[in-house]
Amino acid sequence: MSDLKVTLIQSQLHWENIAENLRMFDEKINSIPERTEVIVLPEMFSTGFSMQSARLAETMDGSAVQWMKKKAAEKNVIITGSLIIKDGDRYVNRLIWMQPNGVYGIYDKRHLFGYAGEHEHYLPGDKRLIAQVKGWKINLSVCYDLRFPVWARNAIIAETGAPAYDVLINVANWPERRNTPWKTLLQARAIENQAFVIGVNRVGNDGNNIYHSGDSSIIDPMGEIIYQKAHDEDIFTYTLERARLEEVRKNLPFLKDADRFQVL
Repeated sequence: MSDLKVTLIQSQLHWENIAENLRMFDEKINSIPERTEVIVLPEMFSTGFSMQSARLAETMDGSAVQWMKKKAAEKNVIITGSLIIKDGDRYVNRLIWMQPNGVYGIYDKRHLFGYAGEHEHYLPGDKRLIAQVKGWKINLSVCYDLRFPVWARNAIIAETGAPAYDVLINVANWPERRNTPWKTLLQARAIENQAFVIGVNRVGNDGNNIYHSGDSSIIDPMGEIIYQKAHDEDIFTYTLERARLEEVRKNLPFLKDADRFQVL
């Protein structure tokens, strides 16, 4: 199994302006100088964290998903981030894992942020999405999910003897006023699950004048901070090393001792 090159895009967002955000991310992706394999965008990257679900939602045939499909094919790269999606009569905060061939996976955010009334405008998902690329298994999550360790819990799969996943990606609109929990939880999820953790957050003020400091991060399976950027927009590319992951799991085989449980 080979290494995996990932690119994090920490950006301001144009409030509730789908066309302008797609134009902006088009330019940012075009500016990436090196070859990369996975590009990670923030939560609700086409609108900002808006509760105007009925007004802003697009279907899976809408402009944002079509842009992801076109851009992934053009750059021969996987693009992931979440959008406001109308699915039948449901509105969901949906993370999309778009592959270059147009095949995609979806994850609907399970833990809706009741403090901001998200549960009043969206319905939760109930299934994890663990995507695969180059032999890496990647568990995908959205913002508030990070606070709930059971949902992120790694486990040894009996049939294979291998952990369920190798990388946890969390895309977010996490306010600066609570950036200590954001940074701490990213490290905690990496340590307890012996996995790389990637958190991509936005920066700047949103339409409710809530400031976001970003603090997008890459954490290694021991909880060491590889990358963390505050306040400024940034595009950062890094190669996840398979050897580092295997070294930690071999020398410290903690996952085999974890409690067994079932998520209902």
